[in-house]
Amino acid sequence: MSDVTDQLPKNGPEKDQLLQNMQQAVLNGDQVWVKATLEAMHPADASDLLEQMPRDEFEAALALLGGELPSDVLIELRDEYREDAVEALPDAAVVDALDELDSDDATTVLEDLDENRRERILDELEPVDRAVLEARLVHDEDTAGRLMQHEFLAAPEFWTVGHTIDHARDNAAELPDDFYEVYVVDPKIHPVGYVLLSQLLRTPRNVKLSDIMSDLHSDISVATDQEEVAYQFQKYSLASAPVKDEEGRLVGMITVDDMVDVIQEENTEDLLALSNVSSADGSDTVFETVRARAPWLAVNLVTAFIASGIIALFEDTLDQIVQLAILMPVVAALAGNAGSQGLAVAVRAIAEREMEGAAQRRAIVRETTTGVVQGVLFAIGVGLVSLLWFRDTQLAIVISLAMFASFVWAGFSGILVPLALRKAGADPAVASSVFVLTLTDTMAFFSFLGLATLILL
Repeated sequence: MSDVTDQLPKNGPEKDQLLQNMQQAVLNGDQVWVKATLEAMHPADASDLLEQMPRDEFEAALALLGGELPSDVLIELRDEYREDAVEALPDAAVVDALDELDSDDATTVLEDLDENRRERILDELEPVDRAVLEARLVHDEDTAGRLMQHEFLAAPEFWTVGHTIDHARDNAAELPDDFYEVYVVDPKIHPVGYVLLSQLLRTPRNVKLSDIMSDLHSDISVATDQEEVAYQFQKYSLASAPVKDEEGRLVGMITVDDMVDVIQEENTEDLLALSNVSSADGSDTVFETVRARAPWLAVNLVTAFIASGIIALFEDTLDQIVQLAILMPVVAALAGNAGSQGLAVAVRAIAEREMEGAAQRRAIVRETTTGVVQGVLFAIGVGLVSLLWFRDTQLAIVISLAMFASFVWAGFSGILVPLALRKAGADPAVASSVFVLTLTDTMAFFSFLGLATLILL
């Protein structure tokens, strides 16, 4: 193998070559080269390299490294790969990784362990570190209490800039690796403001923190859901935010790098849910993929039979007018797509908190009106095509009326269904698409075949 620095990726082809070199090194048992290469790369790039390997080769690489997988690479791995890595690492290596990581990342690693092994590893930690991690595990998943890190810099209001800087230097080992603000607290350790590090460094040493601090805009407690935390970070453009306990005391800090992961996770979850898929990881097996998708397909099977039942009500009409069978899919397909468009906009608006109060009423009116306008446009278009195709004026009128009714209904249901589900306490992204598509298909078939029965027979 050539020198490690020559193997670092610079473009697509070189990345492919690096992957081949890594696979060959693992096959040859070249532990020195594998370890040196991973350490020379950025942790995110190193984790990407490992994740590109098939699972058996990834596990072979872990076995080759033993307990020497860098902790910053470990925490960058996707959930499935990190779980495999933690399971393969010896207890001593996991303990070392926990010592090196900030408390929020250390908690992520602990969550990958089964209960017995977790207790065994916690027993190996320093009492203070163990107490911090156990306190984090008490909080529910997907809350600020799990996301936060206990390392932060706080100072009382009466401290000066110089006092604060000297304190930070004297206690550098207890500070987080990355932080952006000094939190100002009152005598009860309640956060009352913050001072940006950039401002701290530009201010004379004798100035009090209370004279330069800014007001806090976020309001995050240990029980705050991570989606709400992400919303506050987006709304106020935060780099970090303090976390309070039930009594309002400062107990932790959340940084923007954690929020990027949460926002990505929430967006991916909503996107998959809209397609009725609960998992889309590249490492999933065929069985895992089928297990994730089959239940929703079963639900769709039921709704499909509902639509088929509507068609069966007009069996005699279809027997007499064959052209209806040709045109039915046109009405259903366009109405379904219109409903899906409104649904996508509604789910996004709900996630972004843009569906509150008067905005909600405006959205219902807007989507319904959009359905009316689009219904008129496509009713005319489809009617003309039908007239040119079948030379039947009455049939053209039937499909035009059905198209109009279906579009209005699609616009109305596309916005109303997710709002109704949210009010009922359900996640609009998870179940909305099934209901919307069922409602639009039912209306499309019922209006088209019903009008055909009334007008053409």
